[in-house]
Amino acid sequence: MSQTTNAQPLLAARALRFTRNDDPVFGPLDLHVDAGEALLVQGGNGVGKTTLLRVLAGLLRADEGTIEIDGRPAGHEERSRFIAYLGHLPALKQDLGALENLHVLCGLHGRRTRQMPGDALAIVGLAGHEDALVRQLSAGQKKRLSLARMWLSPAPVWLLDEPYANLDLDGINLVNRMISAHLRSGGAALVTTHGAYAAPPVRNRTFTLGRADAAEAAA
Repeated sequence: MSQTTNAQPLLAARALRFTRNDDPVFGPLDLHVDAGEALLVQGGNGVGKTTLLRVLAGLLRADEGTIEIDGRPAGHEERSRFIAYLGHLPALKQDLGALENLHVLCGLHGRRTRQMPGDALAIVGLAGHEDALVRQLSAGQKKRLSLARMWLSPAPVWLLDEPYANLDLDGINLVNRMISAHLRSGGAALVTTHGAYAAPPVRNRTFTLGRADAAEAAA
């Protein structure tokens, strides 16, 4: 896994603003996340949490502001190397098996040293489902397969949009263990959450959209 070797945040945004059909969605806002910490992006429905992560991932273009990754402007190459994104949709091939999906994604995006797709399936509780077609999996199993993809990614910055959705208590604990291990390895995570029932037990700060554009330390 890539790690930063200086004091720069792994990911930083300054004066970031996004509008849709001339209506403001968020911003201007400033945020950053350092190696070894999680930033919890909170706020009610419709305040722009998903949109913010999609802008940071490069899937949407901001109207104003700058984004830096490890101290450098966030171009396509930097995003492809440093950012892994988990959205609401699983981003999996429905007619491929679970293990085959992971092999394809590792071929496209690389994988962490000493981590193999079969081991990742076991970590997320999908051992025995290697040949199951994605379209045959439940919503919770698809989320677990997406988490296996994140675990294999060599990117140090994880953007996790409601990672606890569709998961039971064991799945929620799995997400927390994965985030904790990722941060111990020098990575960072931005996690959108309603803040109602789950948050990773790691060093974190909160960033509330829709009320204030400043991150505050969380106890």
